[in-house]
Amino acid sequence: MKKDLLHTPEGVRDIYGEECLEKTMITNKLKDVCEKFGYSEIQTPSFEFFDVFNSERGSVPSNELFKFFDHHGNTLVLRPDFTPSVARIAAKYFNEQGLPVKVYYSGNVFINHENAYRGQLKENTSVGAELMGNGDTDEDFEIICMAVECMKSVGLKNFQVEIGNVSFFKGLLQDAGIGEEDEKRLVSLINKKNFFGVEDLLSELSIDKKSADALMAIPALFGNREVLEKAESLTQNRECIDAVERLKILYDKLKTVNYEDYVSFDLGSLSDHKYYTGIIYKAFTFGTGEAVLSGGRYDRLVGQFGEDRPSTGFAITVDRLLDALKRQNIKLSFDEESILFVYDEDALSKAENLVFRLRSEGKRAGMIPKSDTATKEEYLDYSREWQFARVILLSGDKTSLLINEDATTTPIITKDL
Repeated sequence: MKKDLLHTPEGVRDIYGEECLEKTMITNKLKDVCEKFGYSEIQTPSFEFFDVFNSERGSVPSNELFKFFDHHGNTLVLRPDFTPSVARIAAKYFNEQGLPVKVYYSGNVFINHENAYRGQLKENTSVGAELMGNGDTDEDFEIICMAVECMKSVGLKNFQVEIGNVSFFKGLLQDAGIGEEDEKRLVSLINKKNFFGVEDLLSELSIDKKSADALMAIPALFGNREVLEKAESLTQNRECIDAVERLKILYDKLKTVNYEDYVSFDLGSLSDHKYYTGIIYKAFTFGTGEAVLSGGRYDRLVGQFGEDRPSTGFAITVDRLLDALKRQNIKLSFDEESILFVYDEDALSKAENLVFRLRSEGKRAGMIPKSDTATKEEYLDYSREWQFARVILLSGDKTSLLINEDATTTPIITKDL
């Protein structure tokens, strides 16, 4: 076999052993939270028509989509994001009912990053939830509560959900008379917290001083609740005032469930996804420079496939979450009863009887033949790699031995397992 075939393309990787188990465990914990909140699982295709994710939808740039063609000549893309797909499903199957739609999903997303830096993956696993309802603050409250619980479910204690509202920024743009192209430039600068760049651009556009001062203040509008008072003092624009008021209401609701320590505000947080229309948020924790969770309100996206439906939701990048847990040294608990049996040639029948009995009792049990060369330490390493909590040496006529963590052995009675 050619050695080149053993490698993966740039931006994708193999996952196996303990890491694969941890990733599966994280995914299942996140899905369990969604289930407990009363959300139902859905599945969307891995690829869709190009127009589902085109620039009008405001997903990722066209040059970062993985594109190919079907035999009819239609342009297809691997999904870069679940939200437009879920919006399409809502418009197709659920829009006529008029009742809330609460769904969650898990699967891989694909983005062909134009300027991929070292370690940035082009394929990531995503778990997310979407709520299509009536657009009130109770829905924002519910979805952010679910986001907080997702973070807590995997063992994170130190994390922050930074909440903003794109309506505040849109109101300021309206007052300043800034067009779409200049908006893109301004968003890029604000997302980078580039104060000098913002100042230079506003000077270039000859914006009036009051509007310019308000826009200049945006990158610094982050912190606790007091930030909302400061934001409110910058403008009389009705859309801006309503946006801040909605954040205040949301904060008061979060305080009733003691979540205020998990949230902060950042009115300079603006998404590259154009479909967001109101409250947006990102969750950060130690160990990764990028958000592990992002989401927000997108009240007009479903309407691009049918009738408008106020909606909100979030997505968690499981791969980033796993990296953060590793760097914070947060260990996930494995099955403490799982056993690997290493059997002598004359103990094959004994091993088979044991593993079949344990499996029938709902326990995880594996078996491998004893090697003439492997050491106890190597058996321990093997068991950790393949996620077994214990290793037991079996022989036909001798006492069975449990290999301890220090590679010593202890006699064990297998019928008591």
